[in-house]
Amino acid sequence: MKNVKIPHLPQLFHFGFMSLSSAQADFAPYFYDNGPYSHNGNLALFSLSEDTPVGTQIYCLNGTDPEGQEVRYGLSFDPGSKEYFRVDPQTGNITLVEKLDREKQDSIDVLVSITDGRSKVVERVTIFVMDANDEKPEFQNMPAFIDVLETTEPGSSIYKVEAVDRDTGSGGSITYYLQNPQSTLFTIDRHSGVLRIKSGGMLDYEKTKTHFVTVIAKDGGGNFNGKEQFLSSSATLTINVIDAQDTPPSFIGTPYFGYVYEVSVPGSEIFTVIAKDGDVGNPNPIRYSFDDGDDGVFSINKTSGCITLLTLPIYLKREIFNIKVRLMDYGVTTVVIRVVDLNNNPPTFYGENGPQNMFELTMYEHPPEGEILRGLKITVNDSDQGANAKFNLRLIGPGSMLRVVPQTVLNEAQVTILVEDSAAMDYEKHHFLTYKLLAVEIDTPERFSATADIIIHLLDTNDNAPKFSSDYYIARIPENSPGGSNVVSVTATDPDSGPWGEVKYSVYGSGADLFLIQPASGIIYTQPWASLDAEVRSKYNFYVKAEDAEGKYSLAEVFVTVLDLNDHPPAFNDNFLEKTMVIGAPVKIEAVDDDAEVPNNVIEYAIMKAEPDNNIFDINADTGEIMLKSYIKSMAIIQNITKQRDFTWSLVVQARDRGQPSFSTTAVVKIDITEATQLKGGPLGSFLMQGRNKPLQILGILAGVISLMVIVTVIISTATFMRNKKSNRILPNRRVRRRPRKQHTWNLKNPFKEEREPEVIVENINHNNNVVRNWPPPPCAPSLPPPPPPYIPGQRQWAIPTSSSTVAPKPKKKPVITRQDSVNKALVSELKMRLEQKRMLEHR
Repeated sequence: MKNVKIPHLPQLFHFGFMSLSSAQADFAPYFYDNGPYSHNGNLALFSLSEDTPVGTQIYCLNGTDPEGQEVRYGLSFDPGSKEYFRVDPQTGNITLVEKLDREKQDSIDVLVSITDGRSKVVERVTIFVMDANDEKPEFQNMPAFIDVLETTEPGSSIYKVEAVDRDTGSGGSITYYLQNPQSTLFTIDRHSGVLRIKSGGMLDYEKTKTHFVTVIAKDGGGNFNGKEQFLSSSATLTINVIDAQDTPPSFIGTPYFGYVYEVSVPGSEIFTVIAKDGDVGNPNPIRYSFDDGDDGVFSINKTSGCITLLTLPIYLKREIFNIKVRLMDYGVTTVVIRVVDLNNNPPTFYGENGPQNMFELTMYEHPPEGEILRGLKITVNDSDQGANAKFNLRLIGPGSMLRVVPQTVLNEAQVTILVEDSAAMDYEKHHFLTYKLLAVEIDTPERFSATADIIIHLLDTNDNAPKFSSDYYIARIPENSPGGSNVVSVTATDPDSGPWGEVKYSVYGSGADLFLIQPASGIIYTQPWASLDAEVRSKYNFYVKAEDAEGKYSLAEVFVTVLDLNDHPPAFNDNFLEKTMVIGAPVKIEAVDDDAEVPNNVIEYAIMKAEPDNNIFDINADTGEIMLKSYIKSMAIIQNITKQRDFTWSLVVQARDRGQPSFSTTAVVKIDITEATQLKGGPLGSFLMQGRNKPLQILGILAGVISLMVIVTVIISTATFMRNKKSNRILPNRRVRRRPRKQHTWNLKNPFKEEREPEVIVENINHNNNVVRNWPPPPCAPSLPPPPPPYIPGQRQWAIPTSSSTVAPKPKKKPVITRQDSVNKALVSELKMRLEQKRMLEHR
């Protein structure tokens, strides 16, 4: 609450009404009230943990002056009080200067002030000191000495240990343990501290008269200086065993359990204990009383043993009451009274050190399916009872990689996480996985729930092979590229990390001899000595391999096309050609271009010059056929046009390819023009006339006919000789006279004129009446024609007449598989590849 003072108020009235207009009011400064849990303002409702280190800045006073004057802050304590804090007057920062102790002082009254130099406002505030777990449990009734009858029943309570922890919360809750519980006859209730004789154990005065039991009291833990801390104390209880009488009174029907229901009212009977004395003939009177544990909310009838409720169930502070009922001096029993559960506890997840809402684990990717994540030690618990403590467990996260077991829990269970989908736990997709472990009550109206985060950090393994960006790479390179030229760059990636993700390239295959690859970059280049020639081979294909450090690899196919350049000019078989042209029939010349592809090897023909006249010849630019103009039908027409009697022409013919740049070559063609003359002799003349353009073929046919005639003659002669020898007849001699004839020569001037066969005169002269037959010798195969006569200037030089001629192409050295076949195969391969790529794209 703020006390705002307005100073100088009496002076304002003292000066009267006239001074009101001239005097200026001075309003007092004031603190900002930023509400509870704020760390600046006026310290209202501020709290501070008792383990806050000395020297810590805990707060900042904050205020203002209405007139805008600079304010200063102050801090003071009541006289005789310990000064725990110090303030900076200018900034308002408050610093802790004394150690706090909640157990000694749980609140501190402080006077904070703010002044503008003229007016000062003082406020009293209370700072609450919050508890930290800094106090050990302290025993209230230990060490102690107690006497226990040796006839005390097993399970009977013999003493109640009490310890107090001045801390609050879990740090003030106490749990009791026995040191070395296996070696003693006693047991202790962890929550109530009630010491009992073990079930099945029996005290025996004759064996052991005294027992020493060490009891440990441990608090529930709490934060201290930022860490969770558990504190404990121990004390020794000395138990003297008392020799008992023969038949003392004792409780019957133990153990005792009673229940308080939510509908119970004060005065309701909860449970009745019953005891009987062993002396039946003269029983002792029995009296009941509470020894401990009733907390003032229950009462017992001294004679009947009936236990009743004194208050409403809503005011009960515990769910289980362990009430010690004493049977005079003969014994004590425990009545366990349970308050029927109220659903006031949600499920809670625990780690190795207590409640925990985040669990982390590091593991390799792709663990075996069904494997348990043993690094996660998770326990879940619901402190309620019955249906209130029944809940389901679910795992929420990416995909269905993990599975939680069990799925339904009652009260408490150890949580197990199993691998469900190993393939999905991929480091290349997720470096870490985050799941929510959810616990939700099943049959309660409140449906309390709890969550815990599970973070799994994945470590990489080499589970991927390098993968090319494409299954095929197509490259083109000019045939004149020097050795070491780059062809194509291939790329493969391996998503694994570290050395497993580093890719090394190599090439292999029958087509890879001329190529190399840079192992790190994937650039394919030609061998330093490689010389590419599209005319020799225009298509190469081979494989490229991408491999990681452990040998995992993938392949891609590379298709390299050597681009043809126009690097060959057309070539004639000879630079000087001789042709004989019959009017009406063309003569053909032919040049060959060794380039591999069109248009570099497509040739166009043209007549550059003709002597003695330029205007009588045409040439087919595509085929190279030279012909006379269409209107020239005879030699006379040529004479009328050219005024020449010589029918021999010299033509300069050009063959040019269509490449870029274009190459050309020329040849001189000497043409003799003649007219077709009808040969006499019928079919033979017609045959010679038809075959005038094929002299070699004509010579071959003539040689075949002559050979056949020789064979027939030999056969007939042999048959005749054999017949004559068999008949032993002497034939008259036949003398054959031949008309002398000139030596046969090749008449080159008029080969188409029919010649007569030589006349043969046969004379029969009979001597001794014998008949002799002289057969003419068999014809011989014609010899090669004599060489042409030497050239005499001024005379026409005749060659073997032909009507047309073809220049044989210059022979080329070719591999066994022709270039055309290689090109066709490469085109088919590339076409198949493109169809396969198209099919793959359609299926995606």
